[in-house]
Amino acid sequence: MALLKEIITNSPEETEQVGFELARLLENDTTLPSFIALYGDLGVGKTAFVRGFTRVFSPAALVRSPTFALVNEYPTRGGRRIFHFDMYRITDEDDLYSIGYYDYLDDGSICLVEWSENIPYAIPDSHIRVDIEKTDLDKPDERKISISVY
Repeated sequence: MALLKEIITNSPEETEQVGFELARLLENDTTLPSFIALYGDLGVGKTAFVRGFTRVFSPAALVRSPTFALVNEYPTRGGRRIFHFDMYRITDEDDLYSIGYYDYLDDGSICLVEWSENIPYAIPDSHIRVDIEKTDLDKPDERKISISVY
């Protein structure tokens, strides 16, 4: 594991910017894993992070949490696909098979997975981990974002 970055953000826009910067890095360094596992409580900014990330590859995409759809696909320039998963309601490996999760991992697409803590057994060995946490109850928009490569 290598820590890439640790940063404090103070707004959803700053959280989006961190996602944007990670996507730029991934765009320019093909040795980085294309699976991004997002961890954090409800409302910490995981979808905001994905929105910023997706802006690099799909500037016109309307990014929303795939809570009920479980997965959203965003069209990109250049043909590389982005899949945005929400594993909040996933309870076991059968659920993953029923949505075709493993098929998405096999085609070289970029996968951003919210609520990765719910599927520890299904995270590829090679991945980028993004932890987002609230840091101060008196500062409701402040977040600490840690990005590591495995």
